Amino acid sequence: MARSLSSGYDGGSALAEACSLACDTTRRSRVLIPDTVNPRYLEVARTYAGGGKMEIVTVPGSGGIADTDATQELVDSRTAAVVLQHPNFYGNLETGLPAIARAIHDQKGLLIMSVDPISLGLLKPPGDWGADIVAGEGQALGNPLSFGGPYLGFFAASEKLMRKMPGRLVGQTVDLDGQRAFVLTLQAREQHIRREKAISNICSNEALCALAAAIYLSVVGREGLKEIAARCHRLACYARNELQKRGLRLKYQQAFFREFAVAIRDPGAANRSLLEAGIIGGYELDGALLLAFTEKRNRAEIDRLVSVLGGIGNE
Repeated sequence: MARSLSSGYDGGSALAEACSLACDTTRRSRVLIPDTVNPRYLEVARTYAGGGKMEIVTVPGSGGIADTDATQELVDSRTAAVVLQHPNFYGNLETGLPAIARAIHDQKGLLIMSVDPISLGLLKPPGDWGADIVAGEGQALGNPLSFGGPYLGFFAASEKLMRKMPGRLVGQTVDLDGQRAFVLTLQAREQHIRREKAISNICSNEALCALAAAIYLSVVGREGLKEIAARCHRLACYARNELQKRGLRLKYQQAFFREFAVAIRDPGAANRSLLEAGIIGGYELDGALLLAFTEKRNRAEIDRLVSVLGGIGNE
């Protein structure tokens, strides 16, 4: 896979650009997206589809993961791509990846994966699943949030698709006279001179965030990323076990990485109680709170969370 950290506004726009690239490459318009994909990402893809080049088909999930059978049945010769988020929006690991990858590739379509980069310290890389395009949100790579941002989208593609990637990569070289020069790399120049036929002319310069992410990855290294991912997973497992001791259960009985949905009858009231205790709560789902556990948390903080939620229960 070719990798890029340039000019992606966020994970949602990176995924939408991946869908657009798939449609251009296959000369098809249908993109299948399970509803286990981040709903904000899905909204961005639908906005892109408003131009008429794409048709987004949402596939209802089952039990907190994509419905493998339903997705396979919808894949046909008109399908440009199938999108899978792994781990998905609910934090669960998608179990149908091999079957869905075979189905879309049998129809000469593309598999697009949206991934959490931290999870790749432990999970199989997307290329090993057969992904043709990979997109995701890189904020977790050394970029602190400031009132909701900034974010950066990362984008990777197979060598066959590399020169069609959106965004701008600028490299330094020398010209025929040996003078310092800068050139756009990876892309054909038609990307910029044939405007209406370009893969994408929509990009936002996230170079500072990408630089921070590159420095972060170089500092933590391969083993450091693995340790961070393992810590996240251990803390999430600890939280699950402690919540279950207090009589709470998970909404979905699926394998997860560092997020899960805990069943709560009134998630809004639970969040208000957590805020009173000085804890910013989780994302409110229908009858559940979606909780995330990063490397910045510790067991003492989780114990405080559990004490509040355990006191509420499902009463």
